Amino acid sequence: MTEVPAVEARQTGSQRVVSYFKERILRGHLKVGDRVMPERELAQELNVGRPLLREVMKSLVMLGFLDVRQGSGTYIARADIRVLSDFFTFCLSQEQDILEDVMQARMAIECQAIRLACERANEADLSRIGQWLSALIETLGDPEAGGRADFMFHQSIVAASHSRSLTTLYGAMSELLQRSHVQRRATTYRNPNIVRVLVEAHREVFLSIVAKDADQADRRLREHFAIGDDLRRKSLIETYRSGLERKLN
Repeated sequence: MTEVPAVEARQTGSQRVVSYFKERILRGHLKVGDRVMPERELAQELNVGRPLLREVMKSLVMLGFLDVRQGSGTYIARADIRVLSDFFTFCLSQEQDILEDVMQARMAIECQAIRLACERANEADLSRIGQWLSALIETLGDPEAGGRADFMFHQSIVAASHSRSLTTLYGAMSELLQRSHVQRRATTYRNPNIVRVLVEAHREVFLSIVAKDADQADRRLREHFAIGDDLRRKSLIETYRSGLERKLN
């Protein structure tokens, strides 16, 4: 069998198989549509048994990284973000209090995305963001539909950045983010004053993008996040106090 480097030798067989594809794709040695070498040759190249290689490759097929074509062979596939999103959500859901951490990652992505959107957004992008702003306003009394409209408003801003890296990372968190939007709608959009403040915050964010003012857009978005965070904290305090009063009475 082929001798493998010391670093690879310390890896398990399955790790060597995954690393083989990851490293060669990163280096450009394998691209989407390229045919993978036959199983026997690949097993020798990686110094692993064919049954193990077969099982790991089946997992990579399920994740959308590889494509098996009957009678033709195995090819490098273009990964489907929906599959990666499910995997990412599954991993994060096992962590405690993960939504707060996801929110911090969301802020980092959106603040960079909105700056790029001010430079790169086209008419279709602006129209899409504007449509979701209108939908957001029209669904203030519906936590489910309103939460989705709120999420789509922000997702459309990230899409308007035309950054594949940012949209991929944001997409991987999409299910968790959409759930958080719905939850916040159910708890914070009760007070008319709160509704007015949040609607105005979204409108200011949108107008800043239209004006192509990156600094103002970044500032407005951060203000919007700060407002939302403050409202969430006040809502939790109010819920706790109400629950305590019911118990005492």
